[in-house]
Order: sequence, then C-alpha cells, then structure tokens
Amino acid sequence: MSTEQSTSIFAGIFPSADQIPENAKLDLPIKQSQYLINGEFRTWNGTFTKIYSPVYLKNADNFEQVLVGEIPHYTVEEAMSALHAAVKAYDLGRGEWPTMPVKKRIGCLINFTEKMKTKREEVVRLLMWEIGKSRADSEKEFDRTVQYIYDTIDALKELDRTTSKIQKEEGIYAQIRRGPLGVVLCMGPYNYPLNETFSTLIPALIMGNSILFKPAKYGVLLINPLQECFRDSFPAGVVNMLYGDGKEIITPIMESGKVDVFAFIGTSRVANIIRKSHPKPNRLRACLGLEAKNPAIILPDADLEIAASECITGSLSFNGQRCTALKMIFVHESIAVPFMDLYKQKLAALKYGMPWSEKVMLTPLPEDNKPAYLKGLIDDAKSYGAQIINEHGGDNFLSFNYPAVLFPANEKMRVWHEEQFGPVIPIATFSDINEPITYIQNSNYGQQVAVFGTDHDKMAKLIDPLVNQVCRVNINSQCQRGPDKYPFNGRKDSAEGTLSVQDALRVFSIRTTVAFKDSAINRDMVNDILENRKSNFLSTDYIL
Repeated sequence: MSTEQSTSIFAGIFPSADQIPENAKLDLPIKQSQYLINGEFRTWNGTFTKIYSPVYLKNADNFEQVLVGEIPHYTVEEAMSALHAAVKAYDLGRGEWPTMPVKKRIGCLINFTEKMKTKREEVVRLLMWEIGKSRADSEKEFDRTVQYIYDTIDALKELDRTTSKIQKEEGIYAQIRRGPLGVVLCMGPYNYPLNETFSTLIPALIMGNSILFKPAKYGVLLINPLQECFRDSFPAGVVNMLYGDGKEIITPIMESGKVDVFAFIGTSRVANIIRKSHPKPNRLRACLGLEAKNPAIILPDADLEIAASECITGSLSFNGQRCTALKMIFVHESIAVPFMDLYKQKLAALKYGMPWSEKVMLTPLPEDNKPAYLKGLIDDAKSYGAQIINEHGGDNFLSFNYPAVLFPANEKMRVWHEEQFGPVIPIATFSDINEPITYIQNSNYGQQVAVFGTDHDKMAKLIDPLVNQVCRVNINSQCQRGPDKYPFNGRKDSAEGTLSVQDALRVFSIRTTVAFKDSAINRDMVNDILENRKSNFLSTDYIL
C-alpha cells in the first residue's frame, strides 16, 4: 500500500471485523458446492471461482479484501448438460411445462415466490457484501422483485382472460393465445443482479419456456439460496443454473443452435459477440438491455433546487452504476454557476461508508478494474481542459472512489462519449438548446433524457423532437426504470425489445392460433374439447 493510500481520508471507511454490525454479519466464506441442473442438485468437485467483496477489513495497518465465497467453475461438459436438460424439458413444445395450463404455471410461480420470501435477509446481506449495495437499496431490490413477480402473475391472468374467448371472422372460428418460444438463455447485470435478471427470467418462465440461468459475475452467490426454491417449485429441467466463465461456456451453448431466446442485460459489445455465435440468427429472438448515456438538460428557467436534487440522485444512486443514471449534464450558461454550487453542496452532504451504514449513499465499487478505469476517464478529461470542481473529487482508496465532478466537458473527452457507469459526473454548458439536442441525436444511445424547466411552451417544443430520439422523456425528474408497469426500452444501441410487466410477457411468447371452419363436424369436435377440458390451449376457462 502506498503512503498516499494509507493517509487517504477515505481509509477510515473500511472497518475491522469487530465493527461489523449484527444486521450485516454472514458466515463467510460460503463454498457453493451444489448446482441445479435437471431438477436435481449435483455436487461440484472441480475448480472453484473465488468471489471477493468490494469491502476490505482493517487488520492492524493492513487492509484485506473479504472473500465472500466460491462458486463452481463449469467446464463445457456441465454447460452442455444444463442445455440438454432445458431442451428435454421443453421437448419441442411437448414437455410438461410448456403444455401445462396457465393456472397451474401460475401456481408454481406463487409457490416459488412464497419460498423466495423466506430467503430475504440472506439475499439482502449477500447483496451488501457482494456488490456494495446499501442495506436500504438491497431491501428495496428484493421487495421490488417480489412485487414484480406478483404483478407479472396478475398481468398474465388478465392476458389469459382476454384470450379465453373464441372469435369468428369470415366464417372461420379461432382462438388466439400466446405460446412459449423454447429455450431461453437469461444473463443479468451485476448492478441489479436479482431484480433486473428476474425481469427477464420470470416472464420467460411463466410463459412456458425452459430456462438457462447464468447469474452476473458480481452478485452471483446471492442466487444460491434461491436454487432450492427453483428446484422445489418447477418441473425438472425447467430452470438450470450456469456458472463459470462466459467465454468458455456460453459460446458452445449458442453454437449448438438450441437456444431460442437470448435475454441479456449488459454491454452491446458482449451481446453482439454472444448472438453472433448462434448458427441460425434469424431464429434467435433477443431481448437486450444495453448501454445508455442519459443526459440531463437544465433550462434557464429551471427550479434549481429540484434540478440539483434530482441530478444528485440521478447521477449517484448506487454510485452511478445504473443504465438509467444521468451520465451527462447540460446546464444553460446563465445558471451554470448557481446550479453547480448547489450540486456540489448536495454532493458534499452525501454520506459515504459501508453498505450497512444507515442512510449511506456512496459505497465501495464491486468491479476490480473500475477505479483504474475511472481514473483514466478523469485524466483524459483533464488533458482536454476539464477540472475537478468538487473537494476530494476522484480520490480513491482501494475499492472506494469519491465522485468527481468534471467541468467543462467537451466532445474531445472520452467521458463525453463513453458510459462511465460510476461516480464521474461531466457537466457542460450550452447557450443554444440545439447543442444538447445535437448531442442526443449524435449519440449511439437513446434510452432516456431528463429535462428541467418551468416554461410550458419551451417544454412542449422540446418534448416532440426528444421522444423521437429517446424512449422516455422525464420532466423535472431523474431518469429511471419504474414503475415496472411502464415500458422500459431504448433506441439505437441501448436496447432491443421492451420490458414492462405486460410487454415482457409478449417478448417471451408468440401469438398462436387454433382455427376451424364453421361446420357441424368442427363445432361438435371443439365443443367436446372445450366442455370436457381436453386441451390446455383450446380452452375457455376463465382465471380469476
């Protein structure tokens, strides 16, 4: 450890072992030796991957990174075994799960959710230790995920009710319902390893697909307590776990051509590599949540208190490690000084420390290389004329990085273009509204924008062009995903497909029709099928 590091004012945030409160303690390290494939736990006897926490513990004058645990490091053999189990469970649409009545599938998911809720405290503590998420945000993520499952169940009931009738057009009867697509590969992000992963996994599952589930690189052990819930709630092979290096195990899975849907939240670079491995790209459906470079635009008539408060939360919630975070701030030159003064004041008031600290906002970063990456962005910006305008901005100690506010930002800087995904906040001024609009138009990304102002006419004139560049315009509020019943999507390189409670059910299914001409023989046959409940698809049963 360098002298500069050891004398950092942020060295004091890392505790000694005896300073860990009771509501954060876990029996660490956790050695996960079991993994779920084909409805059974198998014991792992091969190589393990160590999972380290962003938390360090002080021991005398040294700091030691906490080993959270170890997970199996699959070989191709285990990965293909998981794939074969998922393929067998789907069985070309003939398996127990895809042909099961919707009501029974819902019952399985309710059973899973009730079991999942008993794991809340363990998952919350693992969220804190694995990715440095505050206890409050970890609890919120768990509870929001449970609510998302219940909302998905309600949405499916409503969808099933609307498709339970038989239609007649031009002498042809038809029932049009949604059917599953096949084998779904689900890969989630580390920043919301439970919630965002489940936002694809749950709708894919409930629509009758079989699942290959690879947890995020960071935030992987927190899934372990839920393996038993999956095993005990769904038929064999419906949910199968993947662990290990994505480069080693995902490529052969995709090259098999047996994955029907690729659900991924991460970077476009990785998504493109994975999907190109599939031998039949036209058959592969993709649901992708990718990068974003969401800007804030502060108009000269903005309420500065609202703008500064929302921009602080928007840029620094979970240290800015959110795709919906505000990653570029444009402020009108006439109010730039008072806005930045207020922003810096609010930033200085944010509490930093360990994830279990009460009301903490800034915590250590889970990615090993993130401090060095952020320093590179800061040094690059400084070389092109930016200054760090907040006290201690960019200071680093081990895994902790204090936020750096960079001003003035310009197009020569990497941070102007790259998604920093961390506590670096570039600010630029504008005199003409076309400057930030041009930035949005030229950007590779098109997820959201936040606009702050009070002039009704100016706001109205901005909304119309902006909605054709991004998928959500937030008025006097930060960018965000929720509520989960609203569409969550993006233009350009930011997303493919739409995720909301209702939209996700459609993403992971396809409209399928059973049709028959109006004739006595057909009417007799269909009436017998309906009255005696001989088919799970061709059915007019109504789920309350």
